[in-house]
Amino acid sequence: MAKTAVLGAGSWGTALSLVLHSNGNEVTIWSAMEPEIRMLREQHEHVEKLPGVKLPGDMIFTTDLAEAADGKDYLILAVPSVFTRSVAGQLASFVKPGQVIVCVAKGIEEDTLLTISEIVQEEIPVAEVAVMCGPSHAEEVGAGLPTTVVAGADRKSVAEGVQDIFMNQVFRVYTSPDVRGMELGGSLKNVIALAAGMADGLGYGDNTRAALITRGMSEIGRLALKMGAKYETLSGLTGIGDLIVTCESRHSRNRRAGILIGQGYTMQQAMDEVKMVVEGVYSAKAAMALAKKYEVDMPIIREVNRVLFEGRPAKEAVLELMLRDKRAEHSDLKWER
Repeated sequence: MAKTAVLGAGSWGTALSLVLHSNGNEVTIWSAMEPEIRMLREQHEHVEKLPGVKLPGDMIFTTDLAEAADGKDYLILAVPSVFTRSVAGQLASFVKPGQVIVCVAKGIEEDTLLTISEIVQEEIPVAEVAVMCGPSHAEEVGAGLPTTVVAGADRKSVAEGVQDIFMNQVFRVYTSPDVRGMELGGSLKNVIALAAGMADGLGYGDNTRAALITRGMSEIGRLALKMGAKYETLSGLTGIGDLIVTCESRHSRNRRAGILIGQGYTMQQAMDEVKMVVEGVYSAKAAMALAKKYEVDMPIIREVNRVLFEGRPAKEAVLELMLRDKRAEHSDLKWER
């Protein structure tokens, strides 16, 4: 049994706390919002973000970050990516050397172009930093539906420790040393999911969505490989697997926001309607900056940025993608004649 704290009491943090507890681990849930912690203490349920999923009576709920971190073997950092640096900065003075911080949010910081684990390592250098991601919606994890994810870390023993505390008969965890590939796949797929949602909102069909998924994976792959990611990661759970579920699922907040934008909502109106953090909006500019930095052509991500931040109608963005210059699907493949 490990002593664990889940930092962030949203739908994902709540669902993961249930997985940890079901495996016999001691679980503390922290949130900076007193009303949220009061709700969890009194009702043992996140009635707003994960209704119907009951939390056990022996979980500890707190707004005190020092209390949450004290003596814990694993700190699960589940706050939205836009709050990662601020929370990590507050947490730094409470973390002891060797404590493991598991980053489960997905995103790229716009100003620095750092991934979540890189931000945490910068803010808390004494910590052992790991990541966990893959095709995993909180609604299904909370309901106990079979789910498979990947735990990544620079050190094998750290990844295997994360695997040990989370893995059970309905939550399978693989390990990987390719932390960068995992995080890039998990972050950039949110931007592609916005595009897929926009197409759905415009009334387009399965053909369009399939094209966006496959060509979106091509864009993610070109950038990620140039940044040092491994092909195996991109073809696995945290690459194509995560992309498919985020572009297809009714639970996907990025797809939902994209649908609303395709129907004519502004970016802000769509985010207000979804009522949850839409990570793809925050990663879109960073993705475009990385494309420029590494000189990688990413037309889908470019058009998503134009729709989000330049007011371009989603229908015009789709036409731009369809009417680009003719080219081969894979430029590396050679003709025999």
